[in-house]
Amino acid sequence: MRNVRLLLEYDGTGYAGWQVQPGQRTIEGVLKECIKKVTGEVVKLRAAGRTDAGVHALGQVANFYTHSTIPADSLQRALNSLLPPDIVVRSAEDVEMDFDARRWAKAKVYLYLIFNRPFPPALYRNYSWHVWEDLDLETMRKGASLLTGERDFSSFRATGCTARHPIRSIDSIEMVREGDLLKVEVRGRAFLRHMVRNIVGTLVDLGRGRFTLEDLEGIIEARDRKRAGVCAPPGGLFLKKVEY
Repeated sequence: MRNVRLLLEYDGTGYAGWQVQPGQRTIEGVLKECIKKVTGEVVKLRAAGRTDAGVHALGQVANFYTHSTIPADSLQRALNSLLPPDIVVRSAEDVEMDFDARRWAKAKVYLYLIFNRPFPPALYRNYSWHVWEDLDLETMRKGASLLTGERDFSSFRATGCTARHPIRSIDSIEMVREGDLLKVEVRGRAFLRHMVRNIVGTLVDLGRGRFTLEDLEGIIEARDRKRAGVCAPPGGLFLKKVEY
């Protein structure tokens, strides 16, 4: 028995998210079918994070157990020859038997892309959120500082989130503007459902003047999702990397 770790990159546009769902095309489902063709085994995949429908990954990590003797580098090539072009195995390696992609993760880094200009992008239409209003980046950065650290993120938790409690810790929220493109990077140990997208949407509403910094403080304290801003579209979100 071996434990194989995969580093994955994928375009989530045409998928109903990572997790297998009946009647839906998912990243996990497609990947498991390809692993079965290569190894002859039905495996259980363990991912660092279950990305939602339409969300992408630059550095998703997953692991599975197998009796196959195919070397890891050959396994990578075989899977890439079978996978659709919007899912790529960046690397495959044998790891400790007790390695668990989710439980061993020390932090996850999410990247969100916003195109901030009057007209929408053509090439980034599936990979960004088009916001046409002017954004006050300095105010957004001040708002981001209010959201770092450990706190109750109930106001940024999606309805139907199954997490046992809403307490989470955000290490950092960084924003860099490159011309019309605004990059928002969020680093933390674990996240609630839609938490990153709800934070980004609220910061954008702050930047376009729909909220003040005082409003944001009240939103955090209210622990009420209805008080926070819009949920940013899934297409702009990427699981950038997982730190171990």
